[in-house]
Amino acid sequence: MDVAIVGVGLHPFGRTASMSGLEQGAAAVRSALADAGTDFKAMQFAFGGSQDGGNADSLVNLLGLTGLQFTNVANGCATGGSSLNAAYSAIKSGQYDVGLVVGFDKHARGAFNPKPKDWGLDDWYGETGLMLTTQYFGMKIQRYMHDHGISRETLIRVAEKAYRNGSLTPTAWRKTALSWEEIDNAPMVSEPLNKYMFCSPAEGGCALVVCRSDIAHRFHPKPIYLKTAVVRSRNYGSFEVFSPSQPPEVADSPTVTASTAAFELAGVGPSDIDVAQLQDTEVGAEIMHMAENGFCAHGEQEQWLAEGATDINGRLPVNTDGGCLANGEPVGASGLRQVHEICMQLRGDAGERQVAGEPQVGYTHVYGAPGISGVNILTR
Repeated sequence: MDVAIVGVGLHPFGRTASMSGLEQGAAAVRSALADAGTDFKAMQFAFGGSQDGGNADSLVNLLGLTGLQFTNVANGCATGGSSLNAAYSAIKSGQYDVGLVVGFDKHARGAFNPKPKDWGLDDWYGETGLMLTTQYFGMKIQRYMHDHGISRETLIRVAEKAYRNGSLTPTAWRKTALSWEEIDNAPMVSEPLNKYMFCSPAEGGCALVVCRSDIAHRFHPKPIYLKTAVVRSRNYGSFEVFSPSQPPEVADSPTVTASTAAFELAGVGPSDIDVAQLQDTEVGAEIMHMAENGFCAHGEQEQWLAEGATDINGRLPVNTDGGCLANGEPVGASGLRQVHEICMQLRGDAGERQVAGEPQVGYTHVYGAPGISGVNILTR
């Protein structure tokens, strides 16, 4: 049984002082239900998650007490991808016909402040500063740049593209395009990454209505088909967020194993993808994830980005809505925002940022602590 996405809804990311995280999640659900031409009573199940915005299953207090199965999901920044994976499996198994996926959050201003003991780590890890993830990302991209010949100019190109795409996205948080000079001269945070090279914790909500593919046209004239949804965790030897050590031999990241499995299950390859969303917690992540997802070899990103290959009019448009850099990252919703954007692109409804040529196949990749990766492949 194939799975279709027949409704998408998004409450704009950023800061909405007048609404709680739950209220932003509910707004996204109502929008998705309206897009699918249905109502909450028709939903047979829901999977949803939030890190700081409240318990997702409490949404029933705002949407209706219908008795549906509602399961909370918590998997770091991969929460949205994990929720969609669960919904995909529920329909694929034949257990349900139609249901809901939702994510939302409302984070405090400033960097995330995780505690070592919550992640199975001793206090020394926090005392070194590594619980502040900007430090980890700075270290990881420094090593990658050294090993694969990536220049600082390439970091700037990723940020420049993100804010340019965000300026074309009505629901983005950062809607102002930034010049090369503005990005280059921004205050340093964790060498080599500066202020404009990181995403920010944010607020927002996103929701999807999913169903059996054979009933999809009852809900929407342009359903998008979810060919596969894969989530993988880290292997011994991969260097991930909150890794307390690094073995001498480096293993593939969970992104590599998730993407390999997704391509195999969907029966397509990297060259078949027309538009992609790749996790860009910071600019280095997008660069590394281009190779880890199989779209280029390590080191080829230097040439790809210099040529504009990942621009909206490039051969593989990446993060057409500005990604996390322009939208911010409400943890529970971020992975679903990626799917929302791919649905808009495949429907042909992305407005000024629409990829030309009627894209047929889309790809999303989300990555979260402590080394969780989720990949979805979608088609028209």
